[in-house]
Amino acid sequence: MARHKEFDKDNALDAAIGVFSQHGYEGSSTDTLLAAMKISRQSMYDTFGDKRSLYLQALKRYNTDSILRIIADMQNGAQPLDALEAALFAFASRPASEASKGCLGVSAICEFGRTDADVATLTDSASAMLAKAIFTLLKDGQRKGQLSAEIDPEAATQFLGATLSGMKVSARNGASPETLRTIASLAIRSLR
Repeated sequence: MARHKEFDKDNALDAAIGVFSQHGYEGSSTDTLLAAMKISRQSMYDTFGDKRSLYLQALKRYNTDSILRIIADMQNGAQPLDALEAALFAFASRPASEASKGCLGVSAICEFGRTDADVATLTDSASAMLAKAIFTLLKDGQRKGQLSAEIDPEAATQFLGATLSGMKVSARNGASPETLRTIASLAIRSLR
């Protein structure tokens, strides 16, 4: 008779996300993952597969949750550029304990670049979802005269994506919320 799993899969995956965010894929030993997830080796294999499968599941979940959170933060502005600034400010205002953990998406890109097709597919998908949301706001901002007519919305989308990635790395390195908000303000000001 099969034994019922004695752990919450979502909580275990959250714990794995934390470990991978802090240490990367190569730096996360299976034993460290098991201790954080509070599960046995067999439970990990039965539920998530091997370490690589666990990593891909963690990355997919992290990317989806992270992008949806940023997109939700973009709803907090009356005008398009205000909405983008609100999303950047919301990121800058996250607690230091959260910011210091690092972004698993940025970590995956730094660790793997384009060398792992599965990781690249996940990071490309997340980037495309965020870029679409940013591009839509920028086009709307241009129609409303908030975004300078001289600015290419496609290039501005890439610029804001790179700005957010830079803010994530800076947050991991200990940048203060004030510093991150200044970066966000300068980025938005450059588009007006």
